[in-house]
Amino acid sequence: MALQTSYSQETFRFSFNARTSRGLMKDKLSWFVKLWDDTQPDVAGLGESGPLPGLSTDDRPDFETVLADVLAKFPHHISTEDLQGPPSLDNPVLQKALALVPVGYPSIRFAIETALLDLMNGGKKIIFQNGFLDGQRIPINGLIWMGGLDFMMSQINEKVAQGFRCIKLKVGGLDFERECEVIDYLRKRYFRENITIRLDANGAFKVDEALSRLRELARLKIQSIEQPIKPGLPEMEKLCRESPIPIALDEELIGVEASEEKMALLTRLRPQFIILKPTLHGGMSGCREWIALAESLDIGWWITSALESNVGLNAICQFTANYPITLPQGLGTGMIYENNVPSHLTVKDGHIYLSDGV
Repeated sequence: MALQTSYSQETFRFSFNARTSRGLMKDKLSWFVKLWDDTQPDVAGLGESGPLPGLSTDDRPDFETVLADVLAKFPHHISTEDLQGPPSLDNPVLQKALALVPVGYPSIRFAIETALLDLMNGGKKIIFQNGFLDGQRIPINGLIWMGGLDFMMSQINEKVAQGFRCIKLKVGGLDFERECEVIDYLRKRYFRENITIRLDANGAFKVDEALSRLRELARLKIQSIEQPIKPGLPEMEKLCRESPIPIALDEELIGVEASEEKMALLTRLRPQFIILKPTLHGGMSGCREWIALAESLDIGWWITSALESNVGLNAICQFTANYPITLPQGLGTGMIYENNVPSHLTVKDGHIYLSDGV
């Protein structure tokens, strides 16, 4: 009995113009990792690896070569007899498999975690045995993509009508005054709904104007703003300390893998929140470590998808459901593609859940 591996590639097409401060995205490339026992080829685990262009540490020319090399090592290091014991991130065979992944390839880690746990659970798209499989509903924010004023306001109206009470807007890619107009429109039109507003600047604010912009935005009662300036800048420490809006770090965490480095970063910057994406932040194991460290410092957190297809999104939802959820998560990206993988993931009334099994 030997563990078999393969991978395939799929291009997902956005169903709209997906614009961020880093530019326009028309499609998204993912690699799917498949693991199975050669005596039971119909029982397979599936995981998704999809580096984000210009952002992921593993967005590099040798990505596919590294992925192929890692998978080629599996039959020599892991046998199907090893796939015993409870399927969890602490399972020794999972840790053994992750040790085959070079440093700096978090999306490959995520794919292998997902595929192995799926296989160990019988190849049924079950990653974790928790309440999400029984219909648990996870609150999520409604994401508003950048675009023209009318386009953004139309999205806001649609999200509120769909039952979202936490709205996240991308800022920093348009004229700042126009972006303030959109937020002001949301506040005035839906004041009775008591909407929570999150912003994501993707590092777009210039250092010398960031604090003044945050002060101007504060009048609009913003819950948090993600990554106001580019990661790695010394000014971030001052912003986290002086900003009138709670700061959530996202890109700042990318590439920080050692436990002591994670703790040093959180201790130095002391953000109010961190935003975690398994594809970017060390897979689910890496995110679990970030969560433990953040909670030890009373730093809040939530989990966000990174434009994965429904394969990756399903795994992230199940991972998220391992924790008590106190804040809306960023998991509402299942409808962004024209050709997404079929799924029972359902978004309704500002929550995501499984409508009819996995």
